[in-house]
Amino acid sequence: MIELEHVGPVWVLHLHSGENRLNEDFVGEVNGALEEVETAGLPTALVTTGEGKFYSNGLDLDWLGTSPDPASFMDEVHRLLVRVLMFPAVTVAAVNGHAFAAGAMLATAHDFMIMRSDRGYWCLPEVDLGLPLTPTMHAVVAARLPRTTLHEAVTTGKRYDAPAAVAARIATDSGPEGDVVAKAVALATELAGKNPDVVAKHKQLMYGDIARLIAT
Repeated sequence: MIELEHVGPVWVLHLHSGENRLNEDFVGEVNGALEEVETAGLPTALVTTGEGKFYSNGLDLDWLGTSPDPASFMDEVHRLLVRVLMFPAVTVAAVNGHAFAAGAMLATAHDFMIMRSDRGYWCLPEVDLGLPLTPTMHAVVAARLPRTTLHEAVTTGKRYDAPAAVAARIATDSGPEGDVVAKAVALATELAGKNPDVVAKHKQLMYGDIARLIAT
């Protein structure tokens, strides 16, 4: 389901679970991979990517409906989003296909995003699903998106293809399918030597209030 590849100073986290929907096993494996990268030594940076037409299609609602403690699992999802947001190294999401709902939030929590230009959408469809964002989910996307983009995304459920996402400053750049991961790795490699203590401190300054939100 999860595969870590080392490319120079960059760790590439491949998500191999079809639609990469977030359930207990998936979140646990991603956390394990993040722990490995955090303790691997320096210099380092992180790229995440899916496969096929999905980066991540959001929460595994079928699994969640059978969970004995869905509230506890949602706490784990919140912690994962904030962990990526505050990761103590540069992070780049190589969005190879669709990134919807919590999958879009996961991509947005990265420092940079490269989207596939010929297929796939970034979308927060909660307004159409009747599932409002939690305060933590809202805080994560609000921290990373321009205000006008946030307003449009959460009130309309608009599907942004790569050109629209770049124009709205959701994504940093885009490229054809075969170039998305390579572009992300190149950007991550360029930034891998940044001082990790300073990166972590700056993210704490920017996003520490969100970490305190999940603590409550």
